[in-house]
This record gives sequence, C-alpha cells and structure tokens, in this order.
Amino acid sequence: EGMALPQRTVFRPEKICMDWQQRQRPGAGLFNLGNTCYINVVLQCLTYTPPLANYLLSYEHSRSCQQQGFCMMCTMEAHVRKVLCSPASAILPGAVLRDLKCKLFRVLSFFFFSSFRGELLNSFLVIGEQFEYGRQENAYEFLRCTLSAMQRACLSGCRDLDISSQETTIIHQIFGGFMKSRVTCLSCQAAVDSYKAFLDVSLDIRAASSLTTVLEDCVTPKELDQKECFRCSKCKKKAAASKRVTVHRAPRVLTLRLERADQWTGTKISTFVEYPEYLDLRPYMSDPAGEPLLCSLYAIVVHRGDTCLEGHFLCYTKASNGLWYKMNDESVDNCDIHTVLGQQAYLLFYAR
Repeated sequence: EGMALPQRTVFRPEKICMDWQQRQRPGAGLFNLGNTCYINVVLQCLTYTPPLANYLLSYEHSRSCQQQGFCMMCTMEAHVRKVLCSPASAILPGAVLRDLKCKLFRVLSFFFFSSFRGELLNSFLVIGEQFEYGRQENAYEFLRCTLSAMQRACLSGCRDLDISSQETTIIHQIFGGFMKSRVTCLSCQAAVDSYKAFLDVSLDIRAASSLTTVLEDCVTPKELDQKECFRCSKCKKKAAASKRVTVHRAPRVLTLRLERADQWTGTKISTFVEYPEYLDLRPYMSDPAGEPLLCSLYAIVVHRGDTCLEGHFLCYTKASNGLWYKMNDESVDNCDIHTVLGQQAYLLFYAR
C-alpha cells in the first residue's frame, strides 16, 4: 500500500513473546540520586514491558553484541536482571547514570562519588547531551533518548541498511508502528497517502475529558489551512483539501504522551483525562473493520508539581504476577487498578 518493504529483517517478529516467561513478585525500587526520578520511572516502565524484559533476560543481545565500547542494550540487559533479581531492597541505577553524559560532575561532592566508589568517573559516553546531573529533567525526553540509544545498539554491526530495514529491530518490533496520512482533494476527492514510522504518540489534551475522545479527534478529517493547500495531481491545480491521520500498523506496545505543557503559555495542564484499563485500537486504524484490537494498560508515569519545570515523577507498573505496584523511587508498594486509573497520567503504556 505504498510502503517500502524492508530489504532485510534485523529481528524476526515471531520471536517476540508478549507474555511474561517468568512470573514473580516485583523487583527492586531505585534510589533517587538527586533529581533522577525522571530516569527511575523510565527504567521501571521499560523493565516491566513484558516483550522487552523477556528479550533482555534471554541474553540474546549480549551474546552477539558487536557494539564497540558502551552499549545501551547491554546496559539495559544488566539493569533489568539486577532489578528483577533484587526484590527485597532498592538499588542504585548506576549503570545507566554512569553512561549519561553529565556536565556537573566537577562540582559533585566527594560523598556522592564515594557512594558510587568512583564508578561514575569511568566513562562519560553520551546517550543524551541535554541531560545534566542535579537538574530536573523530563521523563518523556529521557524515554525517547533511551529508545534511540537502544535502537543504535541494535544496528551496530549492520551496514548499508535501508530505512525500512532499520525499522525491523527489536525496538521497532516492540514499540514501533506506522501512521497513515491521507490528504483528500475536496474538489475531485482524489487522495494521496503517506506513511511514517513512530515509537510513541503525543496527544493534545487541552480540550479533552477522556483518552478515547482525544483519539477520536485525532482520526477525524480536518480541513487544511489555506497556506497548506496542496496541488492536486488529478485537478492539476491548487485546491482545498482535508487531512486524516490513522494508525496503519499498530505497535505491540503503544506508548502515549498526554501533553501536559500548554504550547502557547508553557503552563502545566492539570486536567484529569480518563483512560481505560483496556483500549480497543480498531476504531483508530486505517481499516476500522474487523476484530477488536485490544491493548492492556501495564504502566503509567505521573508528574506531580505545579509547573512542568519542577516537581516529581513516579510510576505505576503491573508486575509479572499480574498485580499493580506504585513505584516512587526506592519505594515499591501494592495498589489496585482503581488507584492506577485515578491518576493525572503523563505517559501511558499499553501492550497488545
């Protein structure tokens, strides 16, 4: 349907297991080392992403890794093993922090370094130049940065891959989907389709009361501004047109960001947006006919604070035993689904 087929498949999708292969209590919490809650929530949500955790626990990547020097996949593999095998206490997220380039290490106290036994000084390899130790950062930006670093690690040793082939790594096979954009000429009804890969979806919630109303608005055709009028290939002239965006291929894990920062004022949008435990993606697909495409909520990230520039991140995750837990840095506490669904969510993670 107009999409370029990959010349090579980096990771075969049939190898992905969406159900937990090991069932146990939740793993360890993560200490906050000074405004590092944005790192902790991302690490915890990725740790409790079943297909990713299954893959990392299999050692498949590290056994064949060809990355020279620092490898984000190997780092995450070690981190997930350490967290899930340490259920009794909190641990330091040292491996990831060690390889996050920090500009403020020169002013850190000896006490901080001695607690890490100098490990943080060993390497300053970059996964995100924009992050600085001690400064409040954004969990969504760190998630994107982490997935990008993992994607690069998956492509190490792969040469001359076309774009479509690069989108067949384990990262894209789990988190990746495709959006379809259809522009329709309002004069002759001729349509032009284009496709774009995505790892997450950002949603405007300024006028929203629920996630389903936001998604319905996203797939509703919208007339293009006159400045965006396109030249119709059938009419051979500039014409008014409408644009409709749909999910063409759904990801196995759908990551949604509810945009809490008003793009005009910069103030935080504190509106409660209702979101379901089970989400049917079928109404938002390019082909809305057919069986329901159900996704189950398994993790959320919450930001607490009056503004987007300060505050605290925590998360709620569903462990392999099927129970929900509130993860607030080093604290890991039982909770129920009603508590989870009553939060002012920032990031939502759904698994098919």
